[in-house]
Amino acid sequence: MATIRVTAAQAIVRYLSAQYTSRDGVEQPLFAGMFGIFGHGNVTGIGQALEEYKDLLTYYRPQNEQAMVHTAVAYAKMKNRLQTFACTTSVGPGATNMVTGAALATVNRLPVLLLPGDIFANRRPHPVLQQLEQPYSQDISVNDAFRSVSRYFDRVYRPEQLLSSLPEAMRVLTDPAETGAVTLAMPEDVQTEAYDFPEEFFAKRVWYVRRPLPDADALAEAARLIASAERPLVISGGGTIYSDASEALDDFSKALGVPVSETQAGKGVIPWDEPWNVGPIGGNGGIAANRLANDADLVIAVGTRLGDFATSSKSAFQNPKVRFVGINVTGMDAYKMGALSLMGDARATLQALQELVLEEGIDRDVTAYGQEIASLKQEWDALVGDQRALNLAAETTQAQIIGLVNEAAGPQDTVVCAAGGMPGDLLKLWRTEDPKGYHVEYGFSCMGYEIAGGLGVKMAAPEREVFVMVGDGSYLMLHTEIVTAVQEGIKLIIVLVDNGGFQCIRGLQMASGSPSFGNELRFRDEATDTLTGPYVPVDFVKNAESLGARAIAANGPDEFRQALEEAKAETRTTMVYVQVNPDERVPNYEGWWDVPIAEVSEEASVNAKRAQYEDDIRKQRWFG
Repeated sequence: MATIRVTAAQAIVRYLSAQYTSRDGVEQPLFAGMFGIFGHGNVTGIGQALEEYKDLLTYYRPQNEQAMVHTAVAYAKMKNRLQTFACTTSVGPGATNMVTGAALATVNRLPVLLLPGDIFANRRPHPVLQQLEQPYSQDISVNDAFRSVSRYFDRVYRPEQLLSSLPEAMRVLTDPAETGAVTLAMPEDVQTEAYDFPEEFFAKRVWYVRRPLPDADALAEAARLIASAERPLVISGGGTIYSDASEALDDFSKALGVPVSETQAGKGVIPWDEPWNVGPIGGNGGIAANRLANDADLVIAVGTRLGDFATSSKSAFQNPKVRFVGINVTGMDAYKMGALSLMGDARATLQALQELVLEEGIDRDVTAYGQEIASLKQEWDALVGDQRALNLAAETTQAQIIGLVNEAAGPQDTVVCAAGGMPGDLLKLWRTEDPKGYHVEYGFSCMGYEIAGGLGVKMAAPEREVFVMVGDGSYLMLHTEIVTAVQEGIKLIIVLVDNGGFQCIRGLQMASGSPSFGNELRFRDEATDTLTGPYVPVDFVKNAESLGARAIAANGPDEFRQALEEAKAETRTTMVYVQVNPDERVPNYEGWWDVPIAEVSEEASVNAKRAQYEDDIRKQRWFG
């Protein structure tokens, strides 16, 4: 057998560059490149290999380890999980900085390959710099923290172990039912060790992404349930978009007269103005979807995790006869809510199901149901319009800013956001015409994702204008990838909405009966020794400029609209800064979220809210 003698790190770079995915006859490289921040744990291993083989795998230098994972994940999401990046770090803090990004990837079912440096396999120099020692074991390092947040984890103690570990890692990354963060912990000495690898190991390998169909009997039973349902409702999640099932879902809803509601990850699956699109559902949902959910007798969950926001913490469905059908490639998700499980690809399953339902024949009055839906849509659209409407005599609101950005964005542009109050307002108010026009990370609700995520979106879709919407609190957590965007000549439009801190959680806090505490960006009051003084003035404009971006401060809607036009005309990353009224929020539209209230308190307001909470939790139901 012909062999090639290379180091373990060199083998990794050569192997990754030869991996491809194929779905529906479209073939593309699995890895678009590798992000890396170097230290003693990877600079002479993977760093050396990336330099030697720079023609095989493009290297990108980010500013923060967590952020580079967010960028890779956002890229993978835009590419429908068919492409991603690898990420390498040194040992110790460089590695553990990626743990949050790994959790985000796995929660959202998005592929990313993590290659953290690890302590010496030979143990000769232990304890090495940045090693965390344990008195009861010598085979544990901080990288073991990745085990609980990765879909696949392996520690490579010998170069030849890559022959089995790398193919297994690729299998998980390319399997839509299993994908998430894949972590290969690489001891720094092993990275530099040589081995005679088979030449064939580095040959081009195509991983075919399957479109499995569910069991025929289960499909037939689901078709009978849909045909006989009087008030069916679809909940569409991100899996529908990743499956490229937008057209199939649109055909399904029109042909069968089934309304489609949207989760955060599924928003935009079909255009907002399509007759059967009833908009967002759940805790941050609208009245159309939430009222239909309340009375639905059949819920068809397509490509969704059915998190607590989508189900209003399992209180959204009040029809005692409600049944569920789960369409998902992942068994864990397909069975949720006691559903009839259709384990299969969203597009293939919807197409097969539509044909069976039409053969079965539909019993309900589709016309009457459609008229009810049209009336609810009209009412909901009017409420959205009211929230987005400008009132020049009042202080600027976050809702108005969302409306103005939506108007400035073209149909093929993308808005990016994550965490805080902004995602909920965007879910309600943003009008989306394209499946990739709305990119909000809400599975892990991770502050700091926004700018790094926007970078990944733009790298995946350079033809789109990317609007990153971020609050001041999240911006302060992780804004450094502005430097990476500038370095790479990548343009983002960053809309920084300043409301003086974590107003989303402050609002939740006060709605739970507690006084405002610890969530606003205020000076400490010397008289009370609490953080209740004036707001801390942060010059976000100068901060963005110091990182290489252009920055524009806008005072009020008219200036903001003009600033957006200037930003669109720019060729480099531009931040538009605007202050909004922190107390003006988009209201709740018959959704609910289970946030426990203190059972005993000396504050009357908390006790009152606890009583209301106990009434609310009685609406929660068990669904098998």
